[in-house]
Amino acid sequence: MKVAVIGGGSSYTPELVNGFLARTDSFPITELWLMDILPERLEVVGKFAQRMVAAAGSPFSVHLTTDQREAVKGAAYITTQLRVGWMAARREDEYLGLRHGLIGQETTGVGGMAKALRTIPVILKIAADMRELAPGALLVNFTNPAGLVTEALSRYAADVPSVGVCNVPITTKMRILNDLGIEAVPARAKLDTLGLNHLTWHRGFTVDGEDVWPQVFEGYLAHLRTSDDPDWDISTIESLRMIPNYYLQYFYYTDDKLAEQSHWPPSRAEQVMAIEDELLKQYAEPDRTVPPEGLMKRGGAYYSTLATQLLNAHYNDMGEVHEVNVPHRGAVPGWPADWVLEMPCRIDRKGIHPLPTDPLPLAAFGLLAQVKAYELLTVEAAVHGDRNAAYQALLTHPLGPSADKVQAVLTDLLETNKAYLPQFFS
Repeated sequence: MKVAVIGGGSSYTPELVNGFLARTDSFPITELWLMDILPERLEVVGKFAQRMVAAAGSPFSVHLTTDQREAVKGAAYITTQLRVGWMAARREDEYLGLRHGLIGQETTGVGGMAKALRTIPVILKIAADMRELAPGALLVNFTNPAGLVTEALSRYAADVPSVGVCNVPITTKMRILNDLGIEAVPARAKLDTLGLNHLTWHRGFTVDGEDVWPQVFEGYLAHLRTSDDPDWDISTIESLRMIPNYYLQYFYYTDDKLAEQSHWPPSRAEQVMAIEDELLKQYAEPDRTVPPEGLMKRGGAYYSTLATQLLNAHYNDMGEVHEVNVPHRGAVPGWPADWVLEMPCRIDRKGIHPLPTDPLPLAAFGLLAQVKAYELLTVEAAVHGDRNAAYQALLTHPLGPSADKVQAVLTDLLETNKAYLPQFFS
């Protein structure tokens, strides 16, 4: 069985390799293909991956290529973890926001929009190659903004099975299990969460079918009451009776986040660039066969667990519940059935099945609907190079500029990313 990783030169790849090595008894991968358009980076990360697998007894082979079609051909699973424009583009996304007095972040606000415009055409090209060279294969997208990219796949590559994944739900699961003092694999726990990627609200938790949410929620309130620096004001949490995804701080506490940006540099991208420089030096050590501890500073906790267990659950028809991004297909009553949502889904050999759930209360739905409108406009802008759709996307986003500043921000965004946005300049 062949698995292809598009963006195989990512610093995350060694963790992914560890996930496959931990599951060779149940997930019989024979070929892992790492594809990247940067040969020098692929050489460092790929050779390290090969040493890791060799040290484990070579249960599968690791192939390196800069040819996307060669990587995709005949694969059963294709995962995407790419970054169009690399980390330098992320830095530009952050400072784009800073220049205009807006949130500068890689998945939220104007920075997230810039990344989506660069990324969506690239992911759709992968889907097109899959349609031709790997029909029926499952595309598992980790590339941010994951929900927005999955929205584009569902509308413009609906015949290619795909799912969007993020490590926030599994990180939340593991934190809750740790707080409860329960040693359990994530699959034994179900997080009742709903929303969009990086815009979700958590409202329930079960372990082996037992409802422990009252204990979790009251424990969280107690933590906020005693914390010297709480993540949320307690009045908001008491009113919502839900725990928001931490990315919602950009929406609920925008002024605080803007104040934090005023202390840049370094921005988060600049911090990660320094971390990655050190990681790549360590990956290049000829005797190294184990990922360095510094990998945890990169972010993406439990990435290998999430990625490889999802594939394992699909391949082995396990029926596990994972929190992923797919069109909900009517699982949330009253919401448009074609909206991509992040929510619990059953994973089996037949695909990704959203579990029926109650809608969010109006206090959450109002924000979600506004951001979903922005996402739909951004998809149209990215696919068609539609400047008016891009304008309206910025006008719609809750973290976007005021109406009289939209054109200036859009011009800056497009010109800054011109090298990666041919659809807007043809």
